[in-house]
Amino acid sequence: MTVAAILAAVTIGTTACSGHTGAAVVPSVSARVQPPTTRTAPATPTAPATRAPGAGRPSYLARSIPVRLQIAVIGVDSALMPLGLRTDRSMEVPPSGFPAGWYTGGPTPGELGPAVIAGHVDMKGPGVFYRLHSLKTGDQVILTRADGSKPVFRITRVAQFPKSRFPTQQVFGNIDHSGLRLITCGGSFNSQSGHYEDNIVAFADLVRPAR
Repeated sequence: MTVAAILAAVTIGTTACSGHTGAAVVPSVSARVQPPTTRTAPATPTAPATRAPGAGRPSYLARSIPVRLQIAVIGVDSALMPLGLRTDRSMEVPPSGFPAGWYTGGPTPGELGPAVIAGHVDMKGPGVFYRLHSLKTGDQVILTRADGSKPVFRITRVAQFPKSRFPTQQVFGNIDHSGLRLITCGGSFNSQSGHYEDNIVAFADLVRPAR
């Protein structure tokens, strides 16, 4: 799917983390997302990418549902639940602090394109992505998929964005390799609105397709 098609389907909104009892919040992508109507045909797990990846990049994988997320450096070892769309076309978020969830309208981790995983920063205590902001360039992320493969990703950057200026193109835009975006809330917590002011987004690239 091209960048233009994705951006036509994604409308930046002001969706914020929903307030709960005390300081608990539900992190949410600050964008309204419509699933792609077309998908680039995936390569087979062992075949080269049909669209040549950048220099030194590994081939991408066929589609397979992710079932586990591991980020040892911040103590994350989580099952993954599917996230679709709400009736207002905003992306769903997990109903509790654990587990994290993956957006079913985009690529699965290891496929060509940016896979998106969202999780809570807190909800009546620390959530699955409570320490996401502390990730550093080079940190390793491992996904386990339903087909038994375990693609490995490496963090390329971690950034904080105001919810009013969520970077839709950077998160959902077309890329020439297999990428991963991990999203939660962050920044200042506004006690009056019950929302965090920003989103934290960790960007990662596939470095080893499977083992």
